[in-house]
Amino acid sequence: MRPYDAFLLISFGGPEGNEDVIPFLENVTRGRGIPRERLAEVGEHYFLFGGVSPINQQCRDLIEAVRADFSANGAHLPIYWGNRFWDPLLTDTVAEMAKDGVRNVVALATSAYSCYSSHGAYIVDIEAAREAAGPDAPRIDLIPPFFDHPGFVEPLADHTRQALEHLPTSERAGARLLFSAHSIPTGMADASGTPEQEYGPGGAYVAQLAEVARLVSERLGTGNDYEVVYQSRSGPPSQPWLEPDINDRLAQLADEGVSAVVAVPHGFVSDHMEVMYDLDHEAADTARGLGMHFSRAHAPGTHPRFVSMVRELVAERADPEVGRTRLSELPTCPADGADCCRARPVGS
Repeated sequence: MRPYDAFLLISFGGPEGNEDVIPFLENVTRGRGIPRERLAEVGEHYFLFGGVSPINQQCRDLIEAVRADFSANGAHLPIYWGNRFWDPLLTDTVAEMAKDGVRNVVALATSAYSCYSSHGAYIVDIEAAREAAGPDAPRIDLIPPFFDHPGFVEPLADHTRQALEHLPTSERAGARLLFSAHSIPTGMADASGTPEQEYGPGGAYVAQLAEVARLVSERLGTGNDYEVVYQSRSGPPSQPWLEPDINDRLAQLADEGVSAVVAVPHGFVSDHMEVMYDLDHEAADTARGLGMHFSRAHAPGTHPRFVSMVRELVAERADPEVGRTRLSELPTCPADGADCCRARPVGS
């Protein structure tokens, strides 16, 4: 693992009690002028679950699994964890690493795709945390997007297969697979590409989501029809976002005679709040109201192949001669930040 002397997991963060919810949302939306009443409305999603987002515990579980995998495979790196918006905050973690004498860090963000929100924002926050830590701040290399790594695709295929098995036997062959990802403004999506990296309409993010849906379906080998949908839209109605929304598409599919669907949260690494609320709660209720059978696949989480992928990605970053392990020909953002990741969010 040389030249690195530590591994850093960077995630979004989430509240762990009702009293954390509004302060957390204020951190997420700082500088955007979001009215407090809107924050309270979004906060209801968390209050349904006692104000506890599952993402922090999922990070703890992933860290324990990665630590065990590192140890079993001779990768002796201490592991640190920092969040963008809630404890443990990335700024505090970088300061801690500096105090511990850590000099060279390899980091993984809990996001697999290329766009500002899922990669570029992490680069910006890393640099801000390093600046705050001062001259002793460690160098931090962020691993590039890993959407097409077998360690991401194969767990999604395993979990989709399990979700299909939760449907009635008579419904499985005709079930539609809805690969769901976080919607973003179309302007941000279009910006996720450069003249040297032509991805087509929607930029890198849209192309990568479509590619993962294809790769997962190919590995399933069940022949189910599939498509990409979006969830978790926010922002003013006047601003166009990626579509179709999963709930709108469910209504259309019901009209077309589709009687069963499997939602696959391929845009996410773990089953955090947006997966639980937008899919398990909202989309499931929509499907139920339409008389459709609904099943939801798990995100990769702590699937053993996803855990071993982390070590493989660290080894790739440590030694370029190791070579990339990928299933796609699509280019990814370089870890030092390409235009597709640097593009600022629309309206920021």
